[in-house]
Amino acid sequence: MEEDLEREDDNFGEDDIELVSDAPEETAGQQKPAVSAEADELNSKYLRLYADFENYRKRVNKDKEDLVRYSNESLLYELLPAIDNLELALKHASGEVNSGLIQGVEVTLKELQRTLEKFGLSRIDAAGRPFDPTVHHAMSQVERDDMDEKLIAEEFRAGYRYRDKVLRPSLVAVSIKSQKQQNDDTEAVQINDQDSTEEEQ
Repeated sequence: MEEDLEREDDNFGEDDIELVSDAPEETAGQQKPAVSAEADELNSKYLRLYADFENYRKRVNKDKEDLVRYSNESLLYELLPAIDNLELALKHASGEVNSGLIQGVEVTLKELQRTLEKFGLSRIDAAGRPFDPTVHHAMSQVERDDMDEKLIAEEFRAGYRYRDKVLRPSLVAVSIKSQKQQNDDTEAVQINDQDSTEEEQ
């Protein structure tokens, strides 16, 4: 057995060493750029992932804040018809001011409005203001000589804001000039034009 081992050791020679030496050698200088490029790629992936996570975290926080801020929106929207009905009852009973029932409805309405204002509900001012399509919904146009054009001539139903959001737009009638007023304005412009042309001549 020992002789066989010695023979095998004798057979292990230069040829075997050459095979090992033929393997490609990578120097430290060649490995550095590859490692550096891989590190840069991993770093950029990490930065992108971190930025995506930060954006996600901010979006979730904003959604959570909005959920808390506007959590009562549906409840307040459902209460608006009750306010409308109380206001309508007071409007139709305006001749009976001394009635105890009317005074009770007035007190109830004021208390309800005051309570809802604490939670961020506010009425949109409409009458006499310029028409704003973001907060007013035009139902009709009314010829009015006593008002400028595009002003709110009448409010059919009150609009409300919930914090900085329009919960329900006001239903309104918008003023326009009457045909007679438009003709008068057109004639006045024509007379002014004639006067200015005569002065130029």
